[in-house]
Amino acid sequence: MTPDLGKYAFAVLASYGVSLGLIIALVALSLRRARRTRAELEKIEERVKRHG
Repeated sequence: MTPDLGKYAFAVLASYGVSLGLIIALVALSLRRARRTRAELEKIEERVKRHG
């Protein structure tokens, strides 16, 4: 059940592909940053526990 995109098929499908790629990249970067931030916070918490 694919819609008939006519002569604009390539442009529309390429736009969907680029958009999907950007969304995946943003999610991946957000997850990576969250892991780094969590690790830094754990280091700080450990330092605080040791030093008072």
